[in-house]
Amino acid sequence: MKAKKDEKNTAPEPTKSELEILQILWEFGPSTARFVNDHLNEHRRKVIYMSTLKLMQIMVEKGFLKKDESQLKHIYRAAVEEAKTKGFLLNRVVDTLFNGSAGSLMMQLLGNKNLSPNEIETFRDLIKKMDEKP
Repeated sequence: MKAKKDEKNTAPEPTKSELEILQILWEFGPSTARFVNDHLNEHRRKVIYMSTLKLMQIMVEKGFLKKDESQLKHIYRAAVEEAKTKGFLLNRVVDTLFNGSAGSLMMQLLGNKNLSPNEIETFRDLIKKMDEKP
């Protein structure tokens, strides 16, 4: 599996499958490969345990995960921060699909999804805060 690289940033970009694993670890914290595999099978798609284990080993090599081998069962944890990773990937989407325009991304999102009244109010509050900044 090849890591995608950004011209501006030499850090590897996680694949879709790697992101699924990272999201589980971000949500539940350090976990065994068995736990991650079981969660994938219950909530995402059917995956063979050995495939999950191998991918997690590759993710250790890439620097996405860290492995604690001090116990009988190896425990994996995310080595990359959730907010930084999501921010990096979101910037890539904005740059690649929306020519760097966050506004275009927001308009696309707002046009494609039905928002709850609470979500609409949250957006209004964010826009008000942006207007208040010097």
